[in-house]
Amino acid sequence: MRCVADRVEQGSRDKLRGWFRILTLVGPLGLMGNPPGTLAQPPGQPEKLVEVETLERISTGHQFTEGPLWHPSGYLLFSDIPGSRILRWEPGKEASVFREPSRNSNGLTFDRRGSLIACEHSARRVSRTLSDGTVEVVAETFMGKRLNSPNDVVVASDGRVYFTDPPYGLSSDSERELDFQGVFCVTPDGELHLGSRAMNRPNGLALSPDETILYVADTVAMLVNAFPVSPDGTFGEPIVFSRLDGPGADGMKVDKEGNVYVTGPEGVWIWDREGNWVGLLKTPEQPANCAFGGEDGKTLFITAKTSVYQVRTKVEGIRPGGWD
Repeated sequence: MRCVADRVEQGSRDKLRGWFRILTLVGPLGLMGNPPGTLAQPPGQPEKLVEVETLERISTGHQFTEGPLWHPSGYLLFSDIPGSRILRWEPGKEASVFREPSRNSNGLTFDRRGSLIACEHSARRVSRTLSDGTVEVVAETFMGKRLNSPNDVVVASDGRVYFTDPPYGLSSDSERELDFQGVFCVTPDGELHLGSRAMNRPNGLALSPDETILYVADTVAMLVNAFPVSPDGTFGEPIVFSRLDGPGADGMKVDKEGNVYVTGPEGVWIWDREGNWVGLLKTPEQPANCAFGGEDGKTLFITAKTSVYQVRTKVEGIRPGGWD
């Protein structure tokens, strides 16, 4: 089974269009967007879904945090990309080193067996760590060429691994072997397929609750695309789900009601499942990713530059690995 489709059934396409609408933002958007504090998008009402007053910093002093991932045993993992470390944080404790070096890991998730999946910038691969500590390659090359620098990853309930591959982890374009930046899929039997090569800077990604939609952020285009996903894992041409007011669309997560939380300029941007604007949860530092966790799945952990924050939500989030 392939993870790329030249076409999608009209019924699925019509269903997708029925769910979403393309948002029109207030005011003109230049290529660089608006400076901090002058976002054209109205702030909305993030309190509909987030207990805004509970936002707090839980760890700081890092170089650049990314890839938050909650483990059901009660701790958070996150990447410090320049430090080439994966850190572990538990409530009431300071963050400690979980893995070093991490090959400059970025996005993290669990597969359906609970194995750690990591996007490794400097190794230019997606890896899986087995229960005995063995690290194996999930994806490293495509058609004989090295990947750019895998960025973020999500695993479907059938075991398919979707990831984005922009060149952010490379020191210069001369290191690139691929002439595009792809959204890829690895099938349960290990076959790597290209899902899309049309995006400028594919970045964060997440699946809808029923896994019929794959959301993918395009950082430079300042938008989130929605790909329809068929039962066999193939996906077709996307439509624009939402637009951000300025560059920086990054990591994202979805809650069990289908609301979409996207890290971007000045905070976490939230839309409902139909693409209606909910509101902006402003954060003290520019966020790069987020993840649901905590005992009840209603804590949103946010990695933001040198720190990690948490905030309580009103809807339980989708967590990876089949533990929810």
